[in-house]
Amino acid sequence: MEKEDRVSGGRSVTIEAGPDERFQDFLRSFQTPTGENRYRRKLAQMAVTSSRSLVVDFEDLLTFDSPLAKDLVEKPDEYLIYANKAVWAQMKIEDPEYAEQTKAFFARFRKFPDKMQMRKIGSDQMGGLVVVDGIIVRSTPVKPMVTRAAFKCRRCENIMMVEQTGFLMRGVGICPSCRSAKASFELLIDRSTFMDFQEMRIQERPEDLPPGQLPRSIDVRLVEDLVDVARPGDRVSVTGVVRAQQEMISRRGRLRTFDMYLDANYLDVTGKEAEVVEISAEEEKAIKELAGDPWIHQKLLRSLAPSIYGYDNIKEAILYLLFGGVPKHLPDGISIRGDINTLLVGDPGTAKSQLLQYVARIAPRGLYTSGRGTTAAGLTAAVLREKTGGMVLEAGALVLADKGVAAIDEIDKMRPDDRVAIHEAMEQHTVSVAKGGIVATLNARASVLAAANPALGRYDPYRNITENINLPVTILSRFDLLFIMKDVPEADLDSKMSEHILALHRMRSTPEESPVPPDLLRKYISYSRRIEPLMSEEATDELRNFYLKMRSSSAGAESPIAITPRQLEALVR
Repeated sequence: MEKEDRVSGGRSVTIEAGPDERFQDFLRSFQTPTGENRYRRKLAQMAVTSSRSLVVDFEDLLTFDSPLAKDLVEKPDEYLIYANKAVWAQMKIEDPEYAEQTKAFFARFRKFPDKMQMRKIGSDQMGGLVVVDGIIVRSTPVKPMVTRAAFKCRRCENIMMVEQTGFLMRGVGICPSCRSAKASFELLIDRSTFMDFQEMRIQERPEDLPPGQLPRSIDVRLVEDLVDVARPGDRVSVTGVVRAQQEMISRRGRLRTFDMYLDANYLDVTGKEAEVVEISAEEEKAIKELAGDPWIHQKLLRSLAPSIYGYDNIKEAILYLLFGGVPKHLPDGISIRGDINTLLVGDPGTAKSQLLQYVARIAPRGLYTSGRGTTAAGLTAAVLREKTGGMVLEAGALVLADKGVAAIDEIDKMRPDDRVAIHEAMEQHTVSVAKGGIVATLNARASVLAAANPALGRYDPYRNITENINLPVTILSRFDLLFIMKDVPEADLDSKMSEHILALHRMRSTPEESPVPPDLLRKYISYSRRIEPLMSEEATDELRNFYLKMRSSSAGAESPIAITPRQLEALVR
């Protein structure tokens, strides 16, 4: 505790500084290593931008006054009010006019050293301040919520103001003026005070999910300037107070179980950047050293799914899919996708599913889904009815895999009307929804890696490719690369593959070590996606000649797959 010594009548009196004064001292006195008063500068910027929230880095508070930071985490309901008062008091010094005009300010805290896993939130955390990461899967429209309700007594017309806390509205029991027990009251909307309110649900990120577990989710309640900051599909980091609300009342009385939710203090949208993987300075140095290696292409190929034998061409294609092309945004508003879509069609037992699951794990943002259990709404977006009767939008797999890879296994087993839903996402990279009064377009900038079995179970060499693939031409033309994986007996290859598989079982590790470890490979891919190369004149001529040659050879009616300008764009990628 900080103490202040004052001299009164010749005696020294020690006065303990209150929490609001200690918060104000932090805002006034904290300096960065370069000597800059970070929060005084932020307060001055708030007045210019008409903002009401001051974003505070928790690490700064921890270094300045660790007991105060500890109290904030343990007793947030009490200490967040002190922090808000301190922001207002300091704003009165920085800009008195703006402070008087605005009245209410908020201290928002971020960058906590420890983040809580969503599945670890339980009764021990109730009333505490936590930080959780997740993906927004559902959000409600913004509604006004009353904070100070004005009631008028219908008998004596006396007006009373009632402060509102909690989720249920509090009324007036007895009018203090006429003291009538039979008096009825009318809510005056124009005299009451309101604030914006929104509820959303966040779900565990796919990469944080333990194997074989269902993803957990938790509701988040947002007020004031936090509403409409993020939408379904965005990856967020939420700082909030864990609260509990009693579940629906049964006929026999109240239930003993409660629903948990987060009362948000700060919402940080982490998924809007192209990059979600944090790369340190040492890792960046290692990545640049790798990039300078003349054999880097071969090293990356050998590092991609080393436990799966062979398939060098397919692994090279998956490597291109992970690195991606360059998206183009033309002046007339048209966008050309940069993500590569790949389809693997092969006989059973050719490791298609293993490749897909590996890619979903190694991609900076990957999501795996399979065949018959996948619906159109599950892939794109669903409109659901909430408890209060309104309609809410819930994001599907392709929206959650935005700026990543969506691996769809057994795509031929999907129902045709469900499969049609991914057409728009594969080419336009958006998901459009018009249901239940909700008309929305969500981003789905994901590369699609799909796998399918041939139409007759095994690939028939006496039929052409379209007869072997049980997929319509409309979806085939959206894939940039298409691979046929045949299971043909071949003594030399079978001998090497059997040795490789038996070595895996015997050694319990990969026979040949990966030149690039999986974690570094993930960060290498992540770092490379930031670079946007330009095409040279020689490459342009080469692509033009190759495309014209392909186009002329597909002119005949017997051509199995039509070559369209989409294939030229695929070559560019």
